[in-house]
Amino acid sequence: MPERTITVVVDTPGWFDAHARQLVDELKERGHTASLARTHDTVERGDVAFYLSCTRITPPEVLARNRLNLVVHASDLPRGRGFSPLVWQVLEGRNRIPLTMIEATEPVDSGPVHMRSHLEFAGHELNAEMREAMGREIVRMCLSYADAPNPPPPEPQVGEPTFYRRRRPEDSRMDPALSLEAQFELLRVVDNERYPAFFELRGRRYTLQINDAGPAREQA
Repeated sequence: MPERTITVVVDTPGWFDAHARQLVDELKERGHTASLARTHDTVERGDVAFYLSCTRITPPEVLARNRLNLVVHASDLPRGRGFSPLVWQVLEGRNRIPLTMIEATEPVDSGPVHMRSHLEFAGHELNAEMREAMGREIVRMCLSYADAPNPPPPEPQVGEPTFYRRRRPEDSRMDPALSLEAQFELLRVVDNERYPAFFELRGRRYTLQINDAGPAREQA
């Protein structure tokens, strides 16, 4: 297995932090030189940079510091480019979520494909659990690529691209006239702290939190 110099770039603190630290630690354990970068200024020169959970566009001069720059996007590219693809697909009723590793190029999400994988959900998982599963699989994909003596050549994206828009707090609005079952996919993807579910009724706004309390109890 070749030793590589690898930077893991995460420019937005949040859900992926623990996975990023785990990825760096495991890369080091496998003999690679690895570091975690929080800003473009701290991206090392080397072989590979994994841009994971990033929101800022990386300047070309920063991309030039590494031989290869890779991103993992949660959709079957070129379908599902853009923002929050995991959330949008769950809202569409999907529980099989593709993950696509691509090169970081312009325009965004258009680079050639280096690896594909997917997540399988049962349909009851909430936001945190789905993110945890996605984080684990992203780490596995990055380690697999880093350890490959001769990674397979990338393939161009094929097909007509589709795009997801950026989600806003208003997208967490529930309809009090509809059942919980009818709106359960929305409850699955909301963030209790950052963008909680809410509804308006009788001139007031109310927020809701959802937490998994375990399997349903059998009725006596």
